[in-house]
Amino acid sequence: MTPASSLTAALGLSALRGASLAEVDAAAALQHRIDRKYLIPLDEARAFVRLLADSHHVLDLAGRRTTNYLSTYFDTRQLAAWRAHVQGRRRRWKVRTRLYAEDGLCRVEVKTKDGRGSTVKHALNVPAVGYGELSARAAEFVNGVLEVSGIPITARELAPAAEVRYVRAALADLDHRTRVTLDWALTCHHGERTAALDAAQVLVETKGGIRPAPADRLLLRLGGRPVSLSKYVIGQSLLTPGLPDNDVRRLARTHFTTGVPPVPLFERTSAA
Repeated sequence: MTPASSLTAALGLSALRGASLAEVDAAAALQHRIDRKYLIPLDEARAFVRLLADSHHVLDLAGRRTTNYLSTYFDTRQLAAWRAHVQGRRRRWKVRTRLYAEDGLCRVEVKTKDGRGSTVKHALNVPAVGYGELSARAAEFVNGVLEVSGIPITARELAPAAEVRYVRAALADLDHRTRVTLDWALTCHHGERTAALDAAQVLVETKGGIRPAPADRLLLRLGGRPVSLSKYVIGQSLLTPGLPDNDVRRLARTHFTTGVPPVPLFERTSAA
């Protein structure tokens, strides 16, 4: 059984109403949003999904209810993006290429924080062969976003710094225009080193407005607590020797193991 099919079964995703990508994007694209993250046990994640069944749809892509994500993050030689995050700077940013493995789709994404702490995401579709690199067109896009955001970094200063892989299920409350994602089988890769999230844990993210969504209140009732957890930052913290210790690394050591072999790449799966 692949990680994707395992997550579909473990979360009971087949029992939810499906929604197309167009329906989810129309109701809850949320390029400007507040993200809240939670690490919860897999069995609690299943209960959480079951309790959302009346209000949320699951993204269904021709019968497939999960997607394997590969994200290559770019940073400067001095790891300026990583340092901005761990130091809690107001002007934080990330640049990555993201591949949706089963669909062969790729995007260049730039994420920044605005003055109120909201995440602002900008994206450019590129050919799948462009995954893991910044072409001239991609570099122009990155430069434009960073300049407008007041971040004094250019694409010329960036190089691939780490890769993150995981399986994602996406739920959407089409009435309240909020989304929930559940990520599992999460691994971080840097050179020959790998770190993996405990397979008994699921990373849940709610994406909405300033006020917590009903899904956030439900997570709190289930015992979840928001955590500051960036996949890229955790990967660098665990896998790059010589970085200063920090709260992110201490959180990661509780839930991640290092030195495991890379997970196999993915097969196309569908919901039962």
